[in-house]
Amino acid sequence: MEIEWLILADSAQVVGNKLYLLGGGWDALVVQKAFPVNQGLSIAVSIKVPWNHTNQKHNFEIEIVAEDLKTEEQRSLAKMGGQFEVGRPPGIPQGQDQRIQLAMGVVIAIDSPGIKTVIARIDGEEARRTQFNVVQHAARG
Repeated sequence: MEIEWLILADSAQVVGNKLYLLGGGWDALVVQKAFPVNQGLSIAVSIKVPWNHTNQKHNFEIEIVAEDLKTEEQRSLAKMGGQFEVGRPPGIPQGQDQRIQLAMGVVIAIDSPGIKTVIARIDGEEARRTQFNVVQHAARG
């Protein structure tokens, strides 16, 4: 299985297997307040499911981690997941891959600026990752 995309957005939802985004595709988060701050964001994921993996249950997990550059340790800011199963609709050609799209919202506690990493896993294996940079914007006085 392949994760076709992993998109950060202000808001995301999937309706009828169509993805709807507001403020999507960013890689920098500007924080206007002093740390720590609670920040809401959405994550949209598309999973390409090969023919031989349809009609089976699979697990997915999305984790957001902050990396401490001094110790090289990761700290989990959020973890979400669940199961999915993609069927074979009537009339599709034999061997055709199927797509499932997921969208989830989360509020994370951010205690410092820096790079945060979003890791997507399918059946326990890392399938894709993306990063965003948290920066603090100083208010003008």
